[in-house]
Amino acid sequence: MTTTDGGDRGLAAFAATIDHTVLGPETTLADVHDLLDEASEYGTNVCVPPCYVAAAAEYAPDVTLATVVGFPHGQHATAAKVAEAERAHADGADELDVVINVGRLQAGDHEAVRTEVAAVVDATPLPVKVIVETALLSDEQKHAAGKLVQEAGAAFLKTSTGFADGGATLPDVELLAEYLPVKASGGVGSYDEAVAMLDAGAERIGASSGVEIVRGHPGFEG
Repeated sequence: MTTTDGGDRGLAAFAATIDHTVLGPETTLADVHDLLDEASEYGTNVCVPPCYVAAAAEYAPDVTLATVVGFPHGQHATAAKVAEAERAHADGADELDVVINVGRLQAGDHEAVRTEVAAVVDATPLPVKVIVETALLSDEQKHAAGKLVQEAGAAFLKTSTGFADGGATLPDVELLAEYLPVKASGGVGSYDEAVAMLDAGAERIGASSGVEIVRGHPGFEG
């Protein structure tokens, strides 16, 4: 994959679009510290598991810190998602990535989806990115999700958790960008792939390979 205008983005501005991520089930505090060290060095944000938010905020207070809510399947009770959001805010998170209830969306229970997202949005002053798991949705359902999340007051739509088959695609980014800023997440592993997503309308990239992506920038010297 190649790009024509990716090099026009300055290194610092480009790095700030990357949410360098570690969310696997075996993630340790040492892994989070390594992630934060890399983010500090390369200028990215991070996304870490909820159990490490307080420690992460203390360890690297200058790094923009996101965490997840209702992760990875989105089928927590609404009250549980709200409590997770409140806890993350109290622990020092800067942003929240909440998983939509895909089953309810697929079943056409749109009011329940809208109400739940709004409850999480209203629970804290933090920006909320809503993960809609695009690989599991039809285009009609993606449009419905975009509209519902927009109406609920969220700040971003996010494509994927990385735990379902499939990740971010250019058509999905373009579709979701009709409604809100997009975080493209899942399967983005190189600078060229990241720039293609940004060119398609994404404003953030979620990736476990954030360092490799930043190192691919033409302005990087290392």
